[in-house]
Amino acid sequence: MLGDDLFVTNVARLERGIAEGVANAVLVKPNQIGTLSDARSVVRRADDAVYTTVLSARSGETEDDWLADLAVGWCTGQIKVGSTTRSERTAKWNRLLQLESQLGDAADYAGGAALDAGRKVAR
Repeated sequence: MLGDDLFVTNVARLERGIAEGVANAVLVKPNQIGTLSDARSVVRRADDAVYTTVLSARSGETEDDWLADLAVGWCTGQIKVGSTTRSERTAKWNRLLQLESQLGDAADYAGGAALDAGRKVAR
């Protein structure tokens, strides 16, 4: 179960959720909490608790594709940006494909395992 509004990209709220066992995944919106360091803290804590992390864009974003780079750099395993029906979403999916091409065999492609709760990505 993915905690979105419950955790709101807040490490203190995530801590409470972990303690109470209310989810096994967290949606991380880097521009929701304040700083990238704050968002990174949520990802790290989720990893420590063996929670799946999903990096999410927020509505109204531009075609800037930085979220894809962040997802790969943080090894979140998944992104949530929506379908390719709008250009700002397609830009992020295309960037993921570029990163996969650039990384080649060094890319950590989770495939269907990204959907398994508690999947631990080698860092």
